[in-house]
Amino acid sequence: MFSKKIGIDLGTANCLVYLEKKGIVLNEPSVVAISVFDKKVVAVGNEAKEMLGRTPGNIIASRPMRDGVIADYVVTEAMLRYFIQKTCGRSLWFKPEVLICIPAGATQVEKRAVEDATISAGAKTVYIIHEPLAAAIGAGIPIGEPSGNMILDVGGGAAECAIISLGGVVVNKSVRIGGNRLDDTLIAWIKKKYGLTIGETTAENTKIKIGSAMKIKNDQTILIKGRDNITGLPKRLEISTNEIVEAFSHNLGQIINMVKKVLEEVPPELSADIIDKGIVMTGGTSNLRNFDKLLSKQTGIPCYVAEDALFCVAKGTGIVLENLDMYKKSLSRR
Repeated sequence: MFSKKIGIDLGTANCLVYLEKKGIVLNEPSVVAISVFDKKVVAVGNEAKEMLGRTPGNIIASRPMRDGVIADYVVTEAMLRYFIQKTCGRSLWFKPEVLICIPAGATQVEKRAVEDATISAGAKTVYIIHEPLAAAIGAGIPIGEPSGNMILDVGGGAAECAIISLGGVVVNKSVRIGGNRLDDTLIAWIKKKYGLTIGETTAENTKIKIGSAMKIKNDQTILIKGRDNITGLPKRLEISTNEIVEAFSHNLGQIINMVKKVLEEVPPELSADIIDKGIVMTGGTSNLRNFDKLLSKQTGIPCYVAEDALFCVAKGTGIVLENLDMYKKSLSRR
């Protein structure tokens, strides 16, 4: 009766926490800074993100989530404990019930790691929901109806495509390519073409400000700064949107091929529904300019970016949390 219920969208790039009856109360980057000597957590979230690429030798700032799943168990547990305590306060007696999202393509080992980390971080009960399902609920898709709904959730670490009908996932596939991979690709591409090394934060800001999935007529440019690989000195460089399109083309092509494979496996009756309804895109990376147009052009199916695409999974966990009894068949519990 006194324990709180919270929903966590444990993303590779951002972690969002939904508190029952209060809505989304926390939205911070999935970054943790740790002291090298005593392994203690120095900073989490926004404070830790500002340290990325700027830390002295005695502090390491890193992302404990990689490709949508846990890459560093101990650091992820520390991050979850921080988010749970910040949301619910410190209580030895009234531990919260936690609903947490994992990729539909996660293995049993990866799922178990999330459950164990959440219990160790202070949860009483852990419910697991698949991200495409939570994203569909958050995007306002009526998942309980006997008709096909297609969702593409492109987050920081992975892209997942799923066909949902009657409250369950009929077909799903995922590729471990998301916003972070696009950032890494841009860093590698600029290094190869211009001999300039830039940081993660610069790459992410460049992608957000002028990035696009298709070439545009009115080409935009941005001034970026980094280190010259030949002289080792700081250097400035102007880069354009159409150059970024060239850098992203391979990774976006892999996501589109994954969507096509899902469409190949869909039962014919559901295919008819999808042609009528189109593909709903969620996740922060779906906001990349012209991504929906590129997907529509390649598949021949209309595509729509959901409203508040970044928050769809968190909103979905909130809706499930408020109506746990209704959605219990779609969850696994520990």
